[in-house]
Amino acid sequence: MTHDLAVHTTDIPGLLVIDLPVHGDNRGWFKENWQREKMVALGLPDFGPVQNNISFNASVGTTRGIHAEPWDKFVSVATGKIFGAWVDLRAGESFGKVVTVELGPDKAVFVPRGVGNSFQTLEDNTAYTYVVNDHWSAQAQGEYSFLNLADETVAIDWPIPLEQAELSDKDKNHPRLDAVEPVQEAPILVIGAQGQLGKELVRQLTERHIPYIAATRDEIDMTEPKSWEKAYRWRSLRAIINTSAYTAVDNAQVGQGRTDAWAVNATGVSALAQIAREANIPLVHVSTDYVFDGSLERPEEYSEDAPVAPLGVYGQSKAAGECAVNALNAHYLVRTSWVIGEGKNFVLTMRSLAERGIDPAVVADQYGRPTFTEDLAGALLHLLEAKAPYGTYHVSNTGEVISWAQLAQNVYEACGHDPQRVSETTTAEYFAEAENYSPRPMNSAMNLSKIIATGFTPRDHQEALTKYLEGLQD
Repeated sequence: MTHDLAVHTTDIPGLLVIDLPVHGDNRGWFKENWQREKMVALGLPDFGPVQNNISFNASVGTTRGIHAEPWDKFVSVATGKIFGAWVDLRAGESFGKVVTVELGPDKAVFVPRGVGNSFQTLEDNTAYTYVVNDHWSAQAQGEYSFLNLADETVAIDWPIPLEQAELSDKDKNHPRLDAVEPVQEAPILVIGAQGQLGKELVRQLTERHIPYIAATRDEIDMTEPKSWEKAYRWRSLRAIINTSAYTAVDNAQVGQGRTDAWAVNATGVSALAQIAREANIPLVHVSTDYVFDGSLERPEEYSEDAPVAPLGVYGQSKAAGECAVNALNAHYLVRTSWVIGEGKNFVLTMRSLAERGIDPAVVADQYGRPTFTEDLAGALLHLLEAKAPYGTYHVSNTGEVISWAQLAQNVYEACGHDPQRVSETTTAEYFAEAENYSPRPMNSAMNLSKIIATGFTPRDHQEALTKYLEGLQD
C-alpha cells in the first residue's frame, strides 16, 4: 500500500517514525529513502548524514543491539522486515523508555544521539540500512553505551524469544539498565574560556549542568587554525561558542596589532566557520558595535540589518569575521557593546580610581549601553536552548542610553562617592596626544527588540551595575 510521506513523534523525545511512499509496478518498487528537503519540511532534523551502512541478515531471528552511539541515525529497510526496538539511554526523565516499531521498506526511524538502537529480523535476507552524521572511529566507539537485550526492566517483547534468536556473545552480555551510565548531551565548545565572557559562560554552563569543553588560548590559538583543525571530533559537539577576539582597539591600528587583529577576528573566524559548516553544527559568534560608524542620529538605535561601516581596523576585522559567519546556515551572530565581567574592565577601573581619590575626565560624547557578561552569556545560551531562529542579534543591557562619563558617575555613586568627581571631556580631547588611536562610534546604541522577542530580556544596566558591584564585596 502506498501512503504519503509523513513524520510522526513517539514516546521517546526526538525519536521519529517516517512513513515512506513506495511505488511499485511489474518490475518491483522504488522509494526515496532519504529526501532532505521534503523530510526537513515535515519536521525531521537537518542532521547532515556523512556515512551510509548496510547490515545484511541471512536468517529470521537475527537480533542486534542495544547500542547507543554518539551520533544521530536514520534507520530503514531495503529488503525484508524487522522488529525495531529503541530504548532512551540519555540522561533525563525519559531514561529507560521503550518504543517498538515494525519496519518494512515503507517505514524509517530517526534515532537521536544517545537512544539505544536494536532490531530483530522477521524475514530471511533482510537488508537493514542506516545513515549517520559522524564517521565511525575508535575514539567514537569509546563513547558508546550498551544495554542488555534481555533486560527485565525495559522488558522488550521480542517476536522471536531471545533463546531462539541469533545473537552475538557481546550483545548477550551487555549491562542491565541499572548499571548503564546515562548518555550525556553533546558538549558545547567554548572558545576563549579565559576571557570575561568565557568565564561567565563556563559558570552558567556548570550551574545548569550543561556539558561543555572550555578551550583557552593555549588550546585554540585563533592565529594558528592549522594547530586546532583536528583537535576535536567536531561532529560530536552540540555547538561552538566563539568568545575570543583581539580587542586592543588602538593597537590594532598599526604594526603587529593590525596583523593580530585580522588573524584572530577575521582569518581565524573564517577557519572556524568552515569547520562548523563541515561538522554541521551551529556556530555562536560574538561581534561588536564597532562594525558601525556611530553616525546614526540619536535617539535612533542600530538594528541588526543596519549597514556596517567600521571606522578602524578593529571594527573592520570584526566585520570581516561577520561575513564568514553569515555564510553559514546554522549560526547566531551576536553583537554587543561595552562588556563588563570578571577581569579588567571600565567599571573596575572607575571603582579603583574612586577608592584611590582620583577624579577622572571621561568622554561624554560616546553613547551606548553597557553589557554585563551575566546577561550576555545568558542570551547566548538562551538562543541555543530555545532553538531560536538563526541569524544576527543585538545584546546589551536594557535601560537608558548613556555616555561613558555617565556610566563612570554611576559607578562612583554606587560605590558611595560623589559622582561630580567625574568630569566630562570629548573624545577628541581625551585622545589628543595618543600615539595610536582608533576612531570610535559615537552612537553605539543597539535595538534589542529581536532578542527580546525570543523570550530573553536583559536586565536594566543600572540594576546590573548594582548587583555587579555588590558581588565584588562578597
